[in-house]
Amino acid sequence: MHTTFWSAEQARTGIQEAAAALAAGGVVAFPTETVYGLGGDARSTEAVKRIFEAKGRPSDNPLIVHLADEAEVFELAERVNDVEKALMAAFWPGPLTLVLPVKAGAVSSLVTAGLDTVAVRVPAHELARELIGRSGCPLAAPSANRSGRPSPTRASHVLEDLDGRIDGILDGGETGVGLESTVVRVLDGIVHILRPGGVTKEQLQEAVGATADIVSPENDAKVTTSSSEPDSDSEQAPRSPGTKYAHYAPRGEMIVFSGPQEMLVEAIQAKTDETAKLGRRIAVLCCSEHAGLYREAEAVFDCGERGNPEQAARALYARLRECDERGLDFILAEGYPEEGIGAALMNRLRKAAGGREIVVR
Repeated sequence: MHTTFWSAEQARTGIQEAAAALAAGGVVAFPTETVYGLGGDARSTEAVKRIFEAKGRPSDNPLIVHLADEAEVFELAERVNDVEKALMAAFWPGPLTLVLPVKAGAVSSLVTAGLDTVAVRVPAHELARELIGRSGCPLAAPSANRSGRPSPTRASHVLEDLDGRIDGILDGGETGVGLESTVVRVLDGIVHILRPGGVTKEQLQEAVGATADIVSPENDAKVTTSSSEPDSDSEQAPRSPGTKYAHYAPRGEMIVFSGPQEMLVEAIQAKTDETAKLGRRIAVLCCSEHAGLYREAEAVFDCGERGNPEQAARALYARLRECDERGLDFILAEGYPEEGIGAALMNRLRKAAGGREIVVR
């Protein structure tokens, strides 16, 4: 298959061709404010099948449907309650996904993994919304990468993973947030965070005020469950993408170090010294304040100031892909405080490391 690449300079004209391809049942990668998505008509089972095939993604992993305007949500959802409407008003367009009861026949059952809910959002990226509007389709759009790989924050990342597997790639430049959307589900007046992301727990609480409690994964181990839905670790489909299978992983072995800032450098350096003797090609991902302190590592990646985890979030996936490009096979990453977007950052670091974490004290 030939994959058409519309460069950033061609984006304004390329969007018409990309929209036509989507309307005809094709699959096209496009930018959002979080990461690049791989879009196809959410109503077409054939188009959605092509998304799964291109990514090599398990079919029991539901997809997020992207809309051009919040009014379109009522075409897909059976109902939207007052808390959900407050969240839509506060964060749409933006990096928040709502899991809502799906209207029968509104989307392909492959999108929902056969569940009675559908995950929806309105992206903040203007190019994305224009593409969706021109295509006339609600777009099922997981991240535009091979399943398990770091999500793409640049069009070149999509090309690396999916060239020859999809119809086109619309280049909209580097993404802004760098991590996927926050996914929430409102049950019995409680907002359950199914996946942390670009909207923080603190922002959610501010939006709903005293009308609802916010429950996040660290204080509710089964946030994806209710009396009628499965645990994310069961054999059934999870309610949210990014909660069941390995995600965001580089090819090399990776370990996350968490704990007091003053102890991280010593612990990572000790591991670096130990591993260098084995001939491993070592990379360290760290904050700006520590970038000049590491020895023996082949590469030290400055991910931004420790007090500004937004910088690390934007840089993470590109840094992991660069490790792959350079053949660095042992990656040691500093952890960040789990406040604000730091919670989502640590979630992705742990998933990229396959749960390998050393807590220093």
